[in-house]
Amino acid sequence: MLQKSLTCIILWILFQLLIEVNCQMTPFNPKQRYIHTATLINNKLYISGGTNDNDAKAGIFIVNKEFFYLDVSVAFNTQNLSWVDLTSTNPVPIISASTAVKGGANNNTLFIIGGITYNKATVLVYTFDTQTNLWSIPKIGGIARNKATMTGIIDHNGKVYLLNGFDTLTSKDVEDMLILDTINLKWGKGSIVGASYASETYGAIYLISNNNIIYFGGYTNLSGGKSDFGGEIPLDLLFIYNTISDSWSTQITKGKIPSSRDGFSSILGLDGQKVIIFGGTTFAGSQSVPREESLYELNLSTLEWYIPKVSETSQIPSSRVYHQANVIGKYMVISFGQGYDPLTESHILLLDISNNDEYIWTNNFDLTSSNLATVTVTSIITTATNIPNTQQSGHILSNNKFIGAIVGSLIGGSLLTIGSFFIYKWNKNKRARNYVIKIPGS
Repeated sequence: MLQKSLTCIILWILFQLLIEVNCQMTPFNPKQRYIHTATLINNKLYISGGTNDNDAKAGIFIVNKEFFYLDVSVAFNTQNLSWVDLTSTNPVPIISASTAVKGGANNNTLFIIGGITYNKATVLVYTFDTQTNLWSIPKIGGIARNKATMTGIIDHNGKVYLLNGFDTLTSKDVEDMLILDTINLKWGKGSIVGASYASETYGAIYLISNNNIIYFGGYTNLSGGKSDFGGEIPLDLLFIYNTISDSWSTQITKGKIPSSRDGFSSILGLDGQKVIIFGGTTFAGSQSVPREESLYELNLSTLEWYIPKVSETSQIPSSRVYHQANVIGKYMVISFGQGYDPLTESHILLLDISNNDEYIWTNNFDLTSSNLATVTVTSIITTATNIPNTQQSGHILSNNKFIGAIVGSLIGGSLLTIGSFFIYKWNKNKRARNYVIKIPGS
């Protein structure tokens, strides 16, 4: 009995070590996806959920269960990404078309809100603690309903604003403004008098300077679309919601107005004076807009749309739809989506937006640029003291992984040798005792 227990313990230890070494040496390659979430927390870009593009093309809707992140505290090239797989941190929510924000009392918790699941589960919110790597289902006061295809916007007070959306229980678009307080964990409601009628995959930007959320574009099954059955909403009209007064207003835009679209991404420029959008589709569920119509800019002072100048040395990527975009350092970081071939293009696109006169599509992510020290964003202030030496850090990280793999292999090999030796000695002694007992007259 003792021999079996000892053998099991040693084999279990060796098995765990071999898994650890294999994880360090085998790179994680995530599947292409769309209608996923991408949330930046503590220099990690967390990717959750979504639907596999190949499954969608085959007419199959399968929710992706992969959960992982990209470390953006170090330099990298989009042609050689080092993803960190967290899928084993059970139970990972298997959700598509949800929205995600960074919130909580310490502003380091990932909130996954709403979305579509296999069984239309009634869980409205999941949280992931980025310090302990643990998932949980928080108890939230108030009443809310499960919605999908929203764009969640969080303000500087930790409140998430969830306009309209697709009701997953009734399979109908809805008109409401749910407000989730991520600090006090309470549901509330906002006004929808004069609100945007966009219900799905619209653009939204929060301006901390005046507590306004700007909504534009999107898709609707309600009145106001291209036909009686709904459609894409023109981008010539901005719907503005003030989070303090709980009221709506509108503004008309001008210039080279983008085609009506949904499924695009939108960010606030580094100077806080313009909105940048990328991609989208002019017909829900169809292919993305042409690449020459994929990138637009809106000047918030003049309310004029135009196509920004892009360096002639840049290789313009394919347009994408139902993707995500985040501002990280001086880059607009675009993740996954539909409309590109992963064999020829990376899951991650980088647009350097540090020069207002000319943007650059690039494969290299580098936070050591001196431009960062002078950039001030309306909602985020980046200072030079917070910028790490990314080239050195990346080199150290790479070396540490390599050294860790070697050390793990050596420890595993040593334990295997020691364990085998003890098992051999134990068996030998046992055979010797059995031999003595079998001698007559002893």
